[in-house]
Amino acid sequence: MLVHAGAGGVGMAAIQLAHRAGATVIATASSSEKLERLRAFGLDHGINDVEQDFVAEVQQLTGTRGVDGVIDSVGGKTLADSVRVLGWRGRMVSVGIAGRGGSALNAFSPWARNNTLHGVLFATFLQAEYPRAYALVAECLARVASGELKVEIARVFPLAEAAQAHAFIEGRHAFGRVVMTA
Repeated sequence: MLVHAGAGGVGMAAIQLAHRAGATVIATASSSEKLERLRAFGLDHGINDVEQDFVAEVQQLTGTRGVDGVIDSVGGKTLADSVRVLGWRGRMVSVGIAGRGGSALNAFSPWARNNTLHGVLFATFLQAEYPRAYALVAECLARVASGELKVEIARVFPLAEAAQAHAFIEGRHAFGRVVMTA
């Protein structure tokens, strides 16, 4: 399983869940320090996506077989490149576009290896399937409360410092969630 932005809140949860399911977990992050800290969450192999080409690294780690799954909260070029590392019948879930920029994803590229791509926008899921979404959130919160899932708070900012909070995130300083309080 490849998890992009492993040091973010979604990434950390994905790493832990994949590890608990028995997957070999590969994750990207913007520093070696973050990758080392992610080992405590279940990370097996880390890729510093600032210094390394994740496509080449994943191909080397998997013997060019590719990964069974990708969780991508970055989007943009990362989305298109992630399709290239999916193995036979691999699945990718895109859960965000933190990387902003558009994607030059070739709509036919997943066909060659019978891949499946899913896009998930939680707000739409919440509207369309509220009972299921509510149950999913309740289950995740119960796992956090029991200690089964660890949540790391990188920093807490008052709402008046929203600009600083965004700069902190955009500067890739966060390890975990950034919380804003009213």
